[in-house]
Amino acid sequence: MRQKLTRVSGWAGLASLWIAVVAMGFLGLGLLTASAQTSSPQIVRSAGNKAPVVTSGAGQYYFEFRSRQAWDYGHTFVVFGRVGEAPSKNNVAGLSPKGDDPSMWVMGHYVPVPSDTGWTDGDLEDRYITARYRVLVSKEQYDRTVAYIRQLQAKSTTWSVEMYNCNAFVADIAKFMGLKAPSSTWIYPKVFVSNMRKINTGHPEAADELVSENVKEMSNPSRDGRAMISAGLIRPDSAPKGGSASPPHVTIGAVRVTNRAANSAAASEPHTP
Repeated sequence: MRQKLTRVSGWAGLASLWIAVVAMGFLGLGLLTASAQTSSPQIVRSAGNKAPVVTSGAGQYYFEFRSRQAWDYGHTFVVFGRVGEAPSKNNVAGLSPKGDDPSMWVMGHYVPVPSDTGWTDGDLEDRYITARYRVLVSKEQYDRTVAYIRQLQAKSTTWSVEMYNCNAFVADIAKFMGLKAPSSTWIYPKVFVSNMRKINTGHPEAADELVSENVKEMSNPSRDGRAMISAGLIRPDSAPKGGSASPPHVTIGAVRVTNRAANSAAASEPHTP
């Protein structure tokens, strides 16, 4: 979604709950379908809770494969640029349903819908990142891969959770670079990026752990907004359960949950790309 903390209409809220059931029909290799969910609010994570950067390769330029948190599933994308320089929105590529209308995401579970292929709100903020893998490349490799990304963006005009989702889009980029990609794109973005990092950095056994890691993520209480509510980490119209450490101020639809202590920490956290 373009606005990461926003109101969601009653239809969108109902659609999210409905999709939670519908998504179970999109199972492959025993894996829950993962998709780019940019049509609902994202969850603000606790200050200092950042995904570590694992780097391979050598060079002055980089491609960083990332996953980020959202209301449902999450989003997989790639950020690229020169080492030491902050990336701009133009340095982000990923596949997602077009625009801010939640119904586009709903329809994308059944038929291909028009897509966006660039930056979405939250992509360049560390607090949303759940996994990352950075590859350093030479200037020649960088220019060649960026040219491929632009071509891929131009021809990727539709998004489909089953036929071509954000994981599949990123997998095509990784394969063009000569990297290995996870064997399935029907997995959570966090698992997709984590697994890709492992299989490309000397952990071949990770290929056999894809199913188990995805099943484990399915029960992660901070996986997405719905999971956080179910786990009691955040509750409508009240403070976080037990007063323990939990995500700071969160907006989920028209519901606002506030943790004053966490808010102070989050306010001091820099938003570095």
